[in-house]
Amino acid sequence: MAKAITEEDIKTGGVAADRLRSIVERIERLEEERKALASDIKDIYQEAKSAGFDVKVLRQLIRIRKQEAAEVEEQETMLDIYRRALGM
Repeated sequence: MAKAITEEDIKTGGVAADRLRSIVERIERLEEERKALASDIKDIYQEAKSAGFDVKVLRQLIRIRKQEAAEVEEQETMLDIYRRALGM
């Protein structure tokens, strides 16, 4: 059985306007939360910098902690091989 076409369907081109609005609003809300979190993270890095920590090294450390142990070990091995090849 075919769905009856309403005047609202014609106005919105058949798009479920309420569902679309809900999705867009949820995305916008999450974007705002992400912006707030990014600001909080920036503040923490600034705090670390003012406490004498090297922010560049902290970022690298955080990136490494996200990786699997085997992946980190492989990268460190390759880095060591490359350093030795360059006489470092």
